[in-house]
Amino acid sequence: MSLENSFSKAKMSKKPLNVAMVGLGFGSEFIPIYQRHPEANVIAVCRRNEQQMNEVADRFQIAKRYREFDDVLSDPEVDFVHINSPIPDHGWMSLRALKAGKHVMCTVPMATTIDECDQICQAVADTGKKYMMAETVVYSREFLFLKELYSRGDLGEIQYMAASHPQDMEGWPEYWERMIPMHYATHVVSPVLGLVNKRAEYVSCFGSGAIRNELAVKSGNKYAVESCHIKLQDSDIAAHIWRFLFDTARQYRESFDVYGTKKSFEWSLVEGKPHVMHTAKKPEHEIAEDVTVPDYAHLLPEPIRMFTQSIQDAEHLSFIQGGGHGGSHPHLVNEMVRALIDDHEPWPNAVTSANWTCVGLCAHESTIAGGKIVQLPKFTLL
Repeated sequence: MSLENSFSKAKMSKKPLNVAMVGLGFGSEFIPIYQRHPEANVIAVCRRNEQQMNEVADRFQIAKRYREFDDVLSDPEVDFVHINSPIPDHGWMSLRALKAGKHVMCTVPMATTIDECDQICQAVADTGKKYMMAETVVYSREFLFLKELYSRGDLGEIQYMAASHPQDMEGWPEYWERMIPMHYATHVVSPVLGLVNKRAEYVSCFGSGAIRNELAVKSGNKYAVESCHIKLQDSDIAAHIWRFLFDTARQYRESFDVYGTKKSFEWSLVEGKPHVMHTAKKPEHEIAEDVTVPDYAHLLPEPIRMFTQSIQDAEHLSFIQGGGHGGSHPHLVNEMVRALIDDHEPWPNAVTSANWTCVGLCAHESTIAGGKIVQLPKFTLL
C-alpha cells in the first residue's frame, strides 16, 4: 500500500461510481462519506426492515430502496455493492454479487468458512471483478503512522509484533452469541501482516478459560480467550494475537504493538491515554516517551477529509465502542473508489483478505487440536 495521495495524481472520472449500501446499521455510517466523495454516489440502499430502511433513506435523500439483495444485483445502474450485513451473510452475498457482475466491498471478515473464502477468490478470478475487504485497522491513523515509520526505516528491522482485540459483545445482536473469537480476528491479523506486506504461513492457537455454558452450546466453543502465534511466510518474524468475545473483564481495545531494532511502538493500555514509543540506545529513563499519532486526512480528497475525525450521526455501537476506528472509514471508501477508477487491485484484495480471514479460521482449528500447527490454505498464499 502506498501512502501517496493517489487522488491528486489521477484524472477525475466522467461519471461518479454508483454504490448500493447493503445493511444500514454500521453501513449508514459510510453514506455521508460516499455522498461527499467527488467520484462516488450512493444510488441505492438495501435492508430487510422496510421502516428502518426508509428512515435512513429519507435522512440521506436516497430514492432507490430495496428489501431484497437480488433486486440490488439486478439494477444495471449499480456499479458496486458495499456489504455491511451480519457476518454469516458475508460469504454468500459477496459470491452472488460477483457472479452478478458487481464489484464488492464487504466488511470483515470475508466469510466464516475456508471454502467460502476460496469460492470468492475463484469468483474474482473468473469474473474479473474487484473485491475489497473493508478492514478498518490497516487504514487507522495508528497503522498509517507505523507504516510511514517502517517505510522510512525509522523502526529498523521488525523483530516481533503483537495485537489484541478484547471486546465484550454482551448486548449486541444475538448472532454474536454463536460466534467464535478467532472467526472474527482480522482486526488483529491485518496489522501484523499488512505492516510488512507478508502472508501468514501457519498458526498455532490455544484456548484459555471458559465462557458460560449457554454461550458454549450456541457457538460450539467453550473457551473465553483464544491466543494465537502466526508464522509469517518468507520471513523470520512471528506475531502473537489474542481475542475474546464474552465473560472476560477488559475495556474495548484494538491494539497493535511493533518491536523494531531502532524503535518500538506500544499501543496505549487505556482508551484516551497516549501511545508509547521506545527508542534504542538511549539512557534507560529516556527510552520510553509518549507519542502523538498524527492524522492522515491529507491522503484523501478534500471533501471527505473531515471524516477522519468525525462521522455524521455516528450512532452504531461498533463505531462508538471502537473509538471511531482510527479515522479509517474515509480511507476505505477512497481506496475502493480509486481502485475502480484507476483499475488497480484494492488493498486488501481477495487473496490477501482470504489469508487474513483464514488465519482466524485455521487458528480455531488449532485450538480444537490443542495448539497443533495448522497450515494456511494454498490459495491464500498465491
